[in-house]
Amino acid sequence: MQKLTLSYLNEDDRAYGLAGMAISLAALDALDRVTSVSLDADGPMVTFSHLYYYSGSPSISPKTTWNNLLHNLYLTSAMVVSNVLSRSLVRLHKEVPEEITSKIRSVIADEGRDSCQLDDDEIDALFNKTQSSMRRIFRNPRLHPAIDEFARTLSRRRTLSGNELLDELRILQIV
Repeated sequence: MQKLTLSYLNEDDRAYGLAGMAISLAALDALDRVTSVSLDADGPMVTFSHLYYYSGSPSISPKTTWNNLLHNLYLTSAMVVSNVLSRSLVRLHKEVPEEITSKIRSVIADEGRDSCQLDDDEIDALFNKTQSSMRRIFRNPRLHPAIDEFARTLSRRRTLSGNELLDELRILQIV
């Protein structure tokens, strides 16, 4: 599987990326799957709860297991897309370069094939759904001040628990 590395220009860029990921999880009603977020993390900035790392069981139907894998692929895809959209559309006020969008789509396609055995039409549908729904959020200029404030909050606080994350997003009326 190909690994996508989202390099950051600076600390501010990193905060906007994390803000984008958190907002996408809130929009998809998946904050219950987050234990914490941290700008200072050496690895992934989002730590997930056991709900995200669902493992199959012989007592659970294969369809249920597959649906959970597909949902997690959608969440992960939304986080990656939102990371880049927040940094480009909100922070820099520029469109995401096509090269980056193409790389993200390629990684999502590889993961969709590997983890869920999706065919190209299903991958296209998942990617288009992700792009469309996350673009609606990050292209909305009325949300930009709240996203800016949330990125500043992340920069100041550095680490938030899942509950603190939800509280901050509610204060800013993002969720």
